[in-house]
Amino acid sequence: MITKPLPSLTRFKFIPTLFMLFSLAVFLNGCDSNDKSKKKSFSIQQKTQKYTKDTTLKGRVSYNKHTLISGEIKVTDSKGKLVASLQLDKQSQYSIKIPAGTELPLILSYYPGANSTNKDKLKSVAIYTAIKKYDINELTTFIAKKAKELGGYTHNNMVMAADSTVGIPDANKTSTGFRGDPTKQYGGWH
Repeated sequence: MITKPLPSLTRFKFIPTLFMLFSLAVFLNGCDSNDKSKKKSFSIQQKTQKYTKDTTLKGRVSYNKHTLISGEIKVTDSKGKLVASLQLDKQSQYSIKIPAGTELPLILSYYPGANSTNKDKLKSVAIYTAIKKYDINELTTFIAKKAKELGGYTHNNMVMAADSTVGIPDANKTSTGFRGDPTKQYGGWH
């Protein structure tokens, strides 16, 4: 009977060390996985902005693509304190003055008048001093409500709320899904 010599055990000395490191990694990884009460979150702290001088906010009030020409617009701060208000006077465009020192966010709320075709309260939220135009409609109302549900009128919440309103088209309307002359897609390239 011919027997082969056993391989040298010195070649396999790293196996117990490798096994021990692997076991330690699995153990340490599993230590925190059972603690579901700890929530890891990443949040960007937004610096409170305020108007340094009197500022005029402008926009248009509409509902279902129809302009609203009567009703009241009230601007309140995040605590519900009235900052400014105005009555729409037979036009859907508004222009409202915000005093210097007013902190953001500001909630622009539309309250329908007695002659209004719309009976819903609409709103829009101002979170940046650089933006002066704020339309008030059912889309801005949905975004404001969703942001409030997410925790308040912060940049992150407003972006997530707006992102959730965007729908994906039923048909593939990208250039890869287009069959034909790509220069005529979406009105052509100019």
